[in-house]
Amino acid sequence: MNRIAVMTSGGDCPGMNAAIRSVVRTGIANGLEVFGIEQGYKGLMENRIKLLESKDVANMIQRGGTFLKSARSLEFKTDEGQQMAVGNLEANGIEGLVVIGGDGSLTGARILHEKFGIKVVGLPGSIDNDIYGTSISIGVDTALNTICRAVDMINETASSHDRTFLIEVMGRNCGYLALMSAIASGAEAVIIPEVKYNIESIINKIKVRYVEGKSRSVVIVAEGAGSAYDIGKAFQLIGGFDTRITVLGHLQRGGAPSVFDRTLATRLGSAAVKGLIEGRTGVMAGLGNREISFTPLSEVLTKKRDLDETMLKIAEELSL
Repeated sequence: MNRIAVMTSGGDCPGMNAAIRSVVRTGIANGLEVFGIEQGYKGLMENRIKLLESKDVANMIQRGGTFLKSARSLEFKTDEGQQMAVGNLEANGIEGLVVIGGDGSLTGARILHEKFGIKVVGLPGSIDNDIYGTSISIGVDTALNTICRAVDMINETASSHDRTFLIEVMGRNCGYLALMSAIASGAEAVIIPEVKYNIESIINKIKVRYVEGKSRSVVIVAEGAGSAYDIGKAFQLIGGFDTRITVLGHLQRGGAPSVFDRTLATRLGSAAVKGLIEGRTGVMAGLGNREISFTPLSEVLTKKRDLDETMLKIAEELSL
């Protein structure tokens, strides 16, 4: 193997640049030419492929987002689009590919591997932390720190006005961000799609907290469990609370990556390159028991990563 390429696809997340940097420099250290594909599968179809040197990734480890940029592509889902992408890989002499992204991006990697025989290794890059085969994905730790800083600041104004705040966080249909940030920020309740919730029960619990002398309440709502605005209306109508809504939105996907995300992305990027050199393909590199391991993309994309029941119990006990 002489030439490999790296790309980011789907939603961006903190740590992607660190992963790209690791792929580039690990590849160069092992005698490979490393190419960067701009704008994901869209750029691959448009042949937006360029050689990356060590200097091109200097001062990238601390930057959020992805300097290779990202884009979603419906055309890549077609046979014609896939043929264009494969043709461009072959025209550039690229023998191995590292794809960084979420389940949609990894689905594309699986297609390239299974349908066209492209040697590919995926890396989990998504703040949702819903990807099977890794205990945590690139960007999750940074997103959690961002959420907790925001909740801490909101707590201060909530205490000043005896208000109830509902804070909506990202995660699609996974409640990981909501659950972990609720535990870490001391929220009174968390609403996630994996667990059925009762609005009246939550309201009654908060009323008890106010009677006990609590001057504010914070409820974390996962976007997949419903709109914080709709839930907030119920809080006002049923509970009579002075309620405010904050939707953190894309704030959670920005900012410089944490130390954990920088090191995780670096380890995964290095493992991906060495995996390709060793002949691994059709797999994703992930973190398990503090060690890097490889999981077939077929498993990654067909198995579900469940929330930790222990953390669910802890959240319930600490919110009493």
